[in-house]
Amino acid sequence: MNTLGWKIPYTRPEYPAALKQAGFGPLLSAVLALRGIRTAEAAQALLESGIDCLHDPMRMQGMPAAVERIRRAIGQKEAVAVYGDYDVDGITATCLLTDYLRGKGLRCVGYIPDRNEEGYGLNCAALDSLRADGVTLLITVDCGITAVEEAEYTKRIGMDMIVTDHHECKPGALPDALAVIDCKQEGNRYPNPDLCGVGVALKLVCACEGNAAAMLERYADLVAVGTVADVMPLVGENRFLVRQGLEKLVHNPRPGFAAMLREAGVDPERITASSIGFSLAPRLNAAGRLGQATRAAELLMATEPDKAAALAAELCELNRQRQSIETEIWKDALHQLEGRHPDEPIVLASDRWHQGVIGIAASRLAEQFSLPAIMVCLNGDHGKGSCRSYGGFNLFEALSACSRHLLGFGGHALAAGMTISRDKLNDFRAALAAYYRANRPKPVPDVNCDLLIRDPSLLTLENVRELDRLEPFGNANPKPVFCFSDALLESADQVGGGRHLKVRVSLGGARLDGIFFSHSAQALGVAAGDRVDLAFTPQINEFRGHASVQLVISALRRHDGTALCRKILAGEGNTAYAAAAFCPQRADFVRIWRGAGGRLSLPEDAEGILSLCPKDMEPERFCLCLMILQEAGLLHSADGRIFGACCCATEGKADLNATPLMQSLQLELEGDHS
Repeated sequence: MNTLGWKIPYTRPEYPAALKQAGFGPLLSAVLALRGIRTAEAAQALLESGIDCLHDPMRMQGMPAAVERIRRAIGQKEAVAVYGDYDVDGITATCLLTDYLRGKGLRCVGYIPDRNEEGYGLNCAALDSLRADGVTLLITVDCGITAVEEAEYTKRIGMDMIVTDHHECKPGALPDALAVIDCKQEGNRYPNPDLCGVGVALKLVCACEGNAAAMLERYADLVAVGTVADVMPLVGENRFLVRQGLEKLVHNPRPGFAAMLREAGVDPERITASSIGFSLAPRLNAAGRLGQATRAAELLMATEPDKAAALAAELCELNRQRQSIETEIWKDALHQLEGRHPDEPIVLASDRWHQGVIGIAASRLAEQFSLPAIMVCLNGDHGKGSCRSYGGFNLFEALSACSRHLLGFGGHALAAGMTISRDKLNDFRAALAAYYRANRPKPVPDVNCDLLIRDPSLLTLENVRELDRLEPFGNANPKPVFCFSDALLESADQVGGGRHLKVRVSLGGARLDGIFFSHSAQALGVAAGDRVDLAFTPQINEFRGHASVQLVISALRRHDGTALCRKILAGEGNTAYAAAAFCPQRADFVRIWRGAGGRLSLPEDAEGILSLCPKDMEPERFCLCLMILQEAGLLHSADGRIFGACCCATEGKADLNATPLMQSLQLELEGDHS
């Protein structure tokens, strides 16, 4: 595993004056500053971007040729097929383009391959079937960029082919189609390379229609669901598309989404990107994973509420089946690991696993062990694998480097698929491990906090509500994670039948309640009365007409000041904000000095120094005392560092309050967050 524990920012938050003058509150201002936004203009561009942030789709390579061919098909009333993928992105893209072309009077076939019988991407049997049905133009969505052989086959059987995709392009291996639209292909000039498949499909219909606003009003919900489900960066154009889609889901959802939201128990007035990620997407994905993707497409294309309700109930049942299958696969995967904690990519295989569900299990493995994970479903001499990354490791490049052991692969840096011969598994596992050792990503924190809050008065209802302006949260625009350090855990009680932990903490005279889902105090090793660190996202909890700030906790531990102590002892000058809570008093200096009998001699390393800390004194306070004594000339070392320092004689009385460190601590205590 390649992790670093907790990462806590010890520096004072930045509250840009320009944001304050523009009326932004301190909490939102601090988060914006962390994301490089320090002016009102930049903040407004992020938070209030309008349709003018959409780029011209005709800038996409291949778009002019695609538009000309589609308009010709419309004019000649040709039969057209939209060939998609069985995940949420592919399903929404298929529905969007199929609906548009049918609206133009065409006979349009939406085709999504069966995940279990046909697998990912185009296959010649499906192409033969579509051609026999009279199709003369095939348009791919969310797939096709690697379909070199299939593109040649469509020519031989008399079909034109347009490829629209967003996956990585293999150099020199693009399909020879009438048009290839993929923002990742070489020479593409479109400014946003991070559209998902349904985003590219939207751009295609915008180019055909010549009216982006009308197409967005009609299809923004499909684009939002596909974009969030495919974990695309929610910045710039993508952010605007998702915001528009969320508005449509709240105010004017298509019958299928309305039925699914009701079935999933989502508050129709409070639909967020998280609602998509945790409620809509899993249910739509379940259909594709279990070979029923066409049922999900039928749901999204439904116009009658009764039919939509029946399909939504069916998909929810499929999702329950998926969860059961996933649990069994997860248990089997852990059994294969036999209690080991690997430090290289995990590659597991089995004949018993369900091909459609192994991707979720691979994601769980990657998170559990902080490593890339690949799970292969074997069938005879071959296997199909789902790959998930961790810590920024580029899976697509890794699979490219190990491609001699594979029959095929495709996907993204963070998620990919592959096919492999059974007898090549061990060779591939060894090659991937060697590549990982040579390209090991930088360690990532187990807990990565954005902002250390020393003054809980920042967490007012107004300030917390203002954070909602950052929605939609997701990839590249995550929910900000705040933290308390050395808070008092006043209470810790199990709720929800013992499944969740409800806590009350106090810091700086303020008390706040928090909830830690799926955790227990016993497992965390904490109890009421402990000093703790906690990472959290604040939210507004409304109960019986009363609103209060609640902490949704993502990590909790006994307080550990080791990292801050090391920074203090190293003389880093940016620790005063975090260390101010431990500002020593005169009695602390007297105690340390007298305890050493005036003969204080410090070890040569931080561990040794910390071992001298009195049991009932905070280590941070002890380290501050030592550094201030050194600044006052009462401790001395040959190299000027605290390590190895010892008492030295001084003339007159030392003024500890006049030392730079003590003054910076006192300034922090006197300051506020304005």
